[in-house]
Amino acid sequence: DIPGLIEGSHKGHGLGHDLLRHIERTRIIVHLVDVATIDGSDPIENYHAIRRELAQHSEPLAQKSEIIVASKMDLDSDHEKLKAFRDGLGKEVLSISAVSGFGLGTLNETLWQHVAKVREPQNEQISTREYPHGPHSS
Repeated sequence: DIPGLIEGSHKGHGLGHDLLRHIERTRIIVHLVDVATIDGSDPIENYHAIRRELAQHSEPLAQKSEIIVASKMDLDSDHEKLKAFRDGLGKEVLSISAVSGFGLGTLNETLWQHVAKVREPQNEQISTREYPHGPHSS
């Protein structure tokens, strides 16, 4: 959950570049999208706004593996909002309700499967700090 990511983050607005650099360290992005918005915003546009921010910051960030999750399904009992969201994106979308617990098991299993796929060693540089007398010396 990255609530500080807002439109204009790639230009330094809000938490800006610091937040986007933090996201770069992740291997999977989980887009938790409120499909029953109380502010009247469009969940599809909300998703695309975040995707644009990621892409405008860096292409590798935009290419990271993602899982899209529609939240607050307890407020969408007929699943019409979920259907509209899925149809509008044309992508696989999981659905959950933190209140009722609906879909959390499926989300957890999907996360484990994605983590297993991206856990393969990558040629990443791990920064290390040299300590003259070991890491806990003073």
